Amino acid sequence: MEEFMNAVEEGLNLSKRIYYGKDRSVAAPKPPPPMSKSPKSYLPTAPMVYAVVSDPAIVDNPDVPSYQPYVYGRCDPPALIPLQMNGVALEVECYMDTVFVKVSGQWRVHCVVGSKSCDCRIAVPMGEQGSILGVEVDIPRKSYHTEVVTMEDKRDGGKALGANDGVFLKPDIFLLTIPQVDGGTNLSIKISWSQKLLYHDGEFSLGVPFCFPEYVTPASKKIPKREKIQLTVHPCDGTEVLCKTVSHPLKEQKRLVGKLSFLYESDVLTWSNTDFTFSYSVPTSHIIGSVVLQSPSLDDIDQRDMFCIHILPGRQPDKKVFARKIVYVIDASGSMQGKPLEATKSALCGALSELNPEDSFNIIAFNGQTFLFSSTLKLATKETIDNAIEWMSINLVARNGTNISLALNKAMEMLSDTRNSLPMIFLVTDGAVEDERHLCDTAKSLLSTMSPICPRIHTFGIDLELAEQTVLPPGGEFVNLLIYQIGGAQCLFCNHYFLRMLAMIGRGQNCAAYDVDSVESRLRRLFSDASSTILANLNFDMLDELTDVEVNPSFIPDLSSESPLTISGRYSGNFPKILKARGIVAGMTDCEVDLKVRKAKEIPLERILALQQISLFTAQAWLSEDKLLEKKVAKMSIHNGIVSEYTSMALFLTDTSKIEAGSGAKQRKTPSRGEAETEPAKPQRVKLFRNLGIGFGNVKATAEDIPPGFVEPKLPEAAEIIVKAASDCCNKICGYCCCMCCVQMCSKINNQCAIVLTQCLTACAWLGCFECCSQICCSGQDGS
Repeated sequence: MEEFMNAVEEGLNLSKRIYYGKDRSVAAPKPPPPMSKSPKSYLPTAPMVYAVVSDPAIVDNPDVPSYQPYVYGRCDPPALIPLQMNGVALEVECYMDTVFVKVSGQWRVHCVVGSKSCDCRIAVPMGEQGSILGVEVDIPRKSYHTEVVTMEDKRDGGKALGANDGVFLKPDIFLLTIPQVDGGTNLSIKISWSQKLLYHDGEFSLGVPFCFPEYVTPASKKIPKREKIQLTVHPCDGTEVLCKTVSHPLKEQKRLVGKLSFLYESDVLTWSNTDFTFSYSVPTSHIIGSVVLQSPSLDDIDQRDMFCIHILPGRQPDKKVFARKIVYVIDASGSMQGKPLEATKSALCGALSELNPEDSFNIIAFNGQTFLFSSTLKLATKETIDNAIEWMSINLVARNGTNISLALNKAMEMLSDTRNSLPMIFLVTDGAVEDERHLCDTAKSLLSTMSPICPRIHTFGIDLELAEQTVLPPGGEFVNLLIYQIGGAQCLFCNHYFLRMLAMIGRGQNCAAYDVDSVESRLRRLFSDASSTILANLNFDMLDELTDVEVNPSFIPDLSSESPLTISGRYSGNFPKILKARGIVAGMTDCEVDLKVRKAKEIPLERILALQQISLFTAQAWLSEDKLLEKKVAKMSIHNGIVSEYTSMALFLTDTSKIEAGSGAKQRKTPSRGEAETEPAKPQRVKLFRNLGIGFGNVKATAEDIPPGFVEPKLPEAAEIIVKAASDCCNKICGYCCCMCCVQMCSKINNQCAIVLTQCLTACAWLGCFECCSQICCSGQDGS
């Protein structure tokens, strides 16, 4: 990430060479304001395209060459020059808690001379729980598009991508490189992804990265700049929707039952400098829900009918929550040392302070051993909470080992006999262990015997960016540091599918953090959401009357006041006209909610549910090691264009010049009988991306207490070996003459000091030669 930001900064410096002529709307790219001079200011905050420049001599205006002096040297790593954007359109569609985003824009390679070419790197920042769906790029005579393929797909002999191609710079920033685009070329790009709506206090909120820096504004005043935003909201249950806040001046276009449309379109002087945000609420003070039915499409791999149950908690000012008995199970292994453990302790202190006096809790820290705050659960009095915080500062210290099994069994044993309260376990870890499948089977067996309410298991996984992780493994051994990439080389040490499966078995929630800055905030959100349960032990009796029914997740989680609940599945037979959801509320009283059932052809139900189902099925396939289920996930992934653990993404090229030539020939002449028609150009796979999945953890790294993000040293490539061999002789001579500290010192001196030092050494050499000549050549001795 730091390398990327340095490359952008170098690219902005290079772009100062470009001469825009007299008619220009901007001068040179301005540096960030003083208050935002941190490197993070160069991360993309909207879809961006960069010219990848290794040779700085090619940087110039393709329309008005400035005949600048030749620049020597190369950029290593290559500089990234942000391309100017000529137009942008944002389309957003909201369905229940899922958002589909499409950005269409036009960019121009304004910084490379017309006779040269460069790669163009596309950066796609996404919103909450973003998942890339596809990229399409049109340039003259060529078009590119991404496509999800199976791991075994070797068609067209595509090459593997480099380190910065088809990967995630951060969990929410996707990078893709288009090869060899000529200077002055216009690129038309369409990017699509999905993300989640946030829900709080009865209100949905949406945030889409749409803040463009000033330097992407076209230099010429004559280029029109048109900005367009289109928003469509589908509540999916026919309820009334009230708009709350919006960042851009949207105008309401259409308001129908189950659909709202808004539009903003305008010519602008500068592009949007703020993210697109929108919020709306469903005005209700009680639990409501609906069921959407839909028939499968003809190419669906499962031809059973689909159903989706969507339940909203509503805004309940006087909501009653369950009395809670909570055990916090915290990983204190060596890999948690430093910021991960400190952020976890800070979030835990905040959670303890929000407990009610009638709640009780305990804390178990684990590494190779287990450490208990108390042998029994303690009431959450102020004195007990203060003692717990003091205990954490002393005992919650990173040590070797990761024994999840012992700590989890102790937690379930403490909650084996709970009445008139909601038992919960919060498991926080950053690693993977060998007995994970046994842990899931044990939890399933134990929880099935506990009544009336079994403990809820909420899990939280931590995997950090390497740039943020500075703690060395125990022992202080040197570890080669590589830039962390989520899909790059399976750098994730935590098995998030084990945690997801464990949470599903325990009817709980699962969450994760992939950078150190988000650990505390995301963990606090998990504590808050899980502790706000208002309807537990949910079940739908009438579903049992259907034939060949499948419910996902199979263990139905509780309804929280801080998040809606979505249950999906497949069935055969006649679905009831009204579905009843039954459960218990605070005070252990029964509750029943009637859910309206309706058929909706206009809603892309399969696309909405695809990501959730792929994630759940992958966790089940991991647990059962079922190859047929893995193939089913792969088929769903390809069908819906969502990358999974068993598929990858590839870049395809279509030669549009052949299509245009073929269409022109058909217009001029109709093929005679027996003459072959011109076949349309077939897309050819250019490159295959690395697996973009998060993987199934790294048991070996966890056992060795290696912090997340650290990877094993790379073996040197052939070229590096040759260079090393060629320089061994010089290195040995240098080693005899001076120490490495001297070499490092000499490499850091400035130009003036280097000149003075060179002159002194030259004078010494001259004096040495003069002395030699005076003693040998000019001594006057005969016969010498």
